[in-house]
Amino acid sequence: MSKVNIVFWTGTGNTSAMAEYIAQGVTAAGKEAVLIPVDQANIADLVAEKAFALGCPSMGAEQLEESEMEPFMCELESQISGKQIALFGSYGWGNQEWMRDWEERIAAAVASVVNGEGIAVNGAPGEDAAEECKDLGRDLAGLI
Repeated sequence: MSKVNIVFWTGTGNTSAMAEYIAQGVTAAGKEAVLIPVDQANIADLVAEKAFALGCPSMGAEQLEESEMEPFMCELESQISGKQIALFGSYGWGNQEWMRDWEERIAAAVASVVNGEGIAVNGAPGEDAAEECKDLGRDLAGLI
């Protein structure tokens, strides 16, 4: 069975919940979903895949989490050319600038964001956001 890696960092559990919903979509599409906290992720495993997911909430002044996700992303982005990457995360304030910045980083690395944009959810994912995440998981699974 083909696998789909879903790497994420979560602070309050909202981004983790989104990762779980994406995994449900992957599984519904007949693929194996592998949930990986970013501190346990292996860059070599990701770059060996055609597609994968990255999740992180907005932190501070609308940026990626600084101690784990940002260093991981800095190391990863030089190796993702040609990859399809699903982005997701939650936020509690601001205007989703961190997600737009993240999408631009992916494009600058000559990779593509699955469906053209990441999923940003204000707070905990409700029913609509859960379905959007499941759809993203199915779309991501279709790329493997």
